[in-house]
Amino acid sequence: MTDTADFNDRMLSLGLARVSEAAAAASARLVGRGDEKAADQAAVNAMRDQLNMLDIKGVVVIGEGERDEAPMLYIGEEVGTGDGPAVDIALDPLEGTTLTAKDMPNALTVIAMAPRGSLLHAPDTYMEKLAIGPGYPKDVVSLDMKPAARVRALAKARGCADSDITVCVLERPRHEDMIAEIRETGAAIRLITDGDVAGVIHCAEADLTGIDMYMGTGGAPEGVLAASALKCMGGQMWGRLVFRNDDEIGRARRAGIKDLDKVYSRDELVTQDVIFAASGVTDGSIVKGLKREPGYVTIETILMRSKTGSVRRMIYRTPVK
Repeated sequence: MTDTADFNDRMLSLGLARVSEAAAAASARLVGRGDEKAADQAAVNAMRDQLNMLDIKGVVVIGEGERDEAPMLYIGEEVGTGDGPAVDIALDPLEGTTLTAKDMPNALTVIAMAPRGSLLHAPDTYMEKLAIGPGYPKDVVSLDMKPAARVRALAKARGCADSDITVCVLERPRHEDMIAEIRETGAAIRLITDGDVAGVIHCAEADLTGIDMYMGTGGAPEGVLAASALKCMGGQMWGRLVFRNDDEIGRARRAGIKDLDKVYSRDELVTQDVIFAASGVTDGSIVKGLKREPGYVTIETILMRSKTGSVRRMIYRTPVK
């Protein structure tokens, strides 16, 4: 494990915000244009250019895919000037490419940075996820519980009826049985079409979002990004890798995963201090979407540091050429 003494998170955090903002700005002209690939590529190009301006020895551990699948920001790619601290980087240049193409809510640009060796090298597979906000006893819910039992346990800890709990779930056919079981408790469900990083983050601000818990199966890389945000904002999260075939098991082995059935806590997904930035591309409950005006674009970014628990909301206005 890397010594964190040289991880200058206070100074690097503003640079991380610039990386996130640049990716969002690059997506500005592609919101609602129906071209997912072009929107994603624009965000990738901008994010990579900004990362290479930072004085870091960075390695992408959560990225666009393995090297043979992604020409830029692939897993293992080195970024930065080569000077400064050695860091792990987890990123999703455009979380919600479909949301961007269709101008639907909660499309974000997302990036996290931590000392080298402190972010789980999650393979590009599925992960079963469970998350709640801050203020609850440790392990009040778990992945080993049935969905209904999780609702009941959280309601008891919160001191409310089961029907007062709202659960965020990614709307997919694989979740139909889970959704039915949750609804049998009387709990409400907030279904989202994409963007489960935002879905997990919602739990950390339940008073604002109305969401108490996130559960379901989504991308493992997004699980590490979500855990990075929760480590800054507070809250609990657990993840367990899900494999559909031998190829995905092979990806996990190559990523250094030995225990294929392990349940990772938030602090096992992200073991040291982390900084996290997300910028709005379309309007959402975490940040507002970018606003286009004649000659300008305005972007809102949320910037967080786990070391201090600080959360900043920043407005950036820049000319568009």
